[in-house]
Formats: sequence, C-alpha cells, structure tokens
Amino acid sequence: MAFQPFEALFRLGNENRIVGIPGVSGTLELRFMFSGKKSCGLAAGVLAAMTAFLPAAAPDVQAQAQPTHYLGTITVISGDTLTVKTDAGDVHQVQVPSTAQLKRIEPGQTDLSKAQPLEFSSLAAGDRVLVNLDPSVTSGTPQALRIIAIKHADVTKMQETEIEAWNQGVHGLVKSVDPATGAIVVSTRVGAATKDVTVNTSKATVLKRYAPGSVRFDQAQPAPIGEIHTGDQLWARGTRSADGASMDATGIVSGSFKSIPGTVLSTDTSASTVTVKDLATKKPVTIHITPDSQLRRLDDQVATFLAARLKGNAAGGGGRGGAGAGGGMRAGGNGGGNGGGQRTFSQAGGGGRMDLETVLERAPEIQLAALKKGDAVMIVATEDTTGLNAIKLLAGVEPLLEAPEAQDLLSSWSLDQGTPDTGQ
Repeated sequence: MAFQPFEALFRLGNENRIVGIPGVSGTLELRFMFSGKKSCGLAAGVLAAMTAFLPAAAPDVQAQAQPTHYLGTITVISGDTLTVKTDAGDVHQVQVPSTAQLKRIEPGQTDLSKAQPLEFSSLAAGDRVLVNLDPSVTSGTPQALRIIAIKHADVTKMQETEIEAWNQGVHGLVKSVDPATGAIVVSTRVGAATKDVTVNTSKATVLKRYAPGSVRFDQAQPAPIGEIHTGDQLWARGTRSADGASMDATGIVSGSFKSIPGTVLSTDTSASTVTVKDLATKKPVTIHITPDSQLRRLDDQVATFLAARLKGNAAGGGGRGGAGAGGGMRAGGNGGGNGGGQRTFSQAGGGGRMDLETVLERAPEIQLAALKKGDAVMIVATEDTTGLNAIKLLAGVEPLLEAPEAQDLLSSWSLDQGTPDTGQ
C-alpha cells in the first residue's frame, strides 16, 4: 500500500497510492485512468497487455494523417459509436459495425489466443480498448476493424486481488539480510507486539526499491537484494508458511526512511516547511511538506490510549480506543472532525487490520498552518538532493514521545496504508 511506500505502498480507493500499496499498478502507480479516477493496481500489466497487440493488429503507417490504431478508455457509447479518450488526451469517435471483430482479454494477458469473443452490448464506459481502424473507410466517422477490450470490472477485480495479496503479506523493518541465501528477517508488528518473519527470496522474486525522495511505487526501480539494509522498511507478498514464521516471496518493495520525533520550532507556510527540534540529535531540522505529505493529529485520549497500549497496559483504555480517532479522512481533506464506526483494539482481534497503524491512519488530517510552536510531532521522511521531505507527520503525540516503545511504531507507520480505499 498511497504501499502512502506507501505504506505500501501508499492508498487505493479512488486513488490508489501503494506508501500507496506496491504491486498494484496505475498507481502501481502507473496511474492508469479509469472513468476519470486513478487506479492503483494493474496499469503496468494492462498497458503491457494492450501494447503487445499493436504490431500484430496493424502496421503503423507513418505517412497517414489518421492513426491506424489507438489505445484509450471508452468515455461515451452512443448507438454503435464509441468515444475513446487516449492517455495523451486525444478524443476519437469510432463506429463499430457488426462486421468488426470484438475480443475481451484479461488484464495482464499478452497472448491474443486467450482472448474471448465479446458482444458490443457488453462494452461500457471505463473499459480500456485497443482500436484498430478499417483502412478502407476513408471518409465520415472512422470504423473499427477490430477492438480488443479489457473490462473495467476485470481490472477492478484483479486490483482487489493484488491489494489483498499485499495486505496479507509481510510489512515491517528489516532486521537482517543474507544475500547468499536470499533470506531477509523482517520485524513486523502484531497489535502492540512485534514478531520476526523470515522472507525467503528466489530468482523469481521481483525486487524493487523506492527511488530517493519518492514513495510512489511506479517510481520504484528493480534493485538487487544487496541494496536492502538493516532498518529499511519492506513489504513482501507471497506464500506464508503454516505457522506464519516465514514467507516465500513473489514480490518485494523496500526503502530507507528517516523517523524524526521532535517538537515544532517554527513553520513556514509560504515555503511549505516545518522546523523541528529532533529529540534524538537535539538539533533543529527543516523538513519540506509536499503535496503528497500526510499531516494528521491524534486526539488526546487516543494518544494516551496508544501509549498505554504500547507499554502493555491497555486495560485502562479498553473501551475508549476508537473514540476521536477520526473517520477515515482521505488525503487532501481539511480534517478537523471525528468520525464514528471505528472499532477498538479489543473488538478488532489479533488477526485483523484494525491495529495501531490503522488507528493512526484514521486520525483527522490537518494543514501545515495548524501546527504551533512547541507541538510534539512524529515525522517519517525521505531524503533526496533537496533535503528531507515529509511522508507523514503526526501531531498530538506527547504521550507517545514519553513511551520508548513508540519509536518502532513511528518507523512501521510510514509504510502501512491500512485498509485501502482506492489507491496508490
């Protein structure tokens, strides 16, 4: 999950940022457009599948003013005519005669022999289509010779499957790496406790790493296991052992992020920066707040409850854990209100995704201007040549800063997207 890494990878929903969730494309982020919304899961596979048919579908005749084929998304269906918008923003109308060949193919499939016949009536706005035009029609509305479609519903279904695979995978901090055996020991959080899981890699495992200064999965680059280091954050998907102590990974995304607990010294809204006193180094540090940064504030009662939970003393906060934690605010909102419907830790159960990080994700969002001098904050940041860029900033954390156990929570929080709602 964004794997928001975000939070790996990053968030799904209407916008999937994968930090957040990895592996789901579009925001895989390849940011594939579906009905005007960004989709986080399959863009790379969908795009590869569609473009794989271009040479076979029709040769590209440079001399012709009109394209012989194009790839895009259906926006309007009127009678037997489709309006298709390409990824470049061009809009085309194409008539689909009864003689046109219509095929439906699954997302990620590149073998045209696996395509199935499709009825014109089954096409819908939001479907991805590769249109091959009939070269014999030289006037009027262009006519389709062949259309290969990937149904939006199929993409959504595969996307949900991909998201679930990452959500059910392993997420945590790298404890050790053995390049010789391909084994990576990851410290994961289960409620207030931590557990070590051995992630086993093979030649078939897809290894990616976030680019400097980025938490977008579509910008992650292939990287060997030797680039994974102790303390890195890591998401892995694959097959878990029966006891949950190990996983045979099919995919991994990792990255290095800085955790900064501190107090606000000043803010500069014009420059979009916040300067804090790093409680670890006792030195001031300036952090850039980017459009992708998530700023949230914990309710006082929730912060107290979390601190008690981390100290293993949740008995005193049992029934109040969810109060004030927010109502699942989405990135880009202005925050400020508490929502209902959130379960407490005791209601969530040990195997669910309603854990400490999920509570943090549901805290109300705030703006940079809401931060005041002296506010206690926990920040997860990434660093590039421009300096430190905030991925997430959590205010209202005074009780947590008093709990040493909260420090590893700060690190793991940066990658966990919680329940995706895309979205990346």
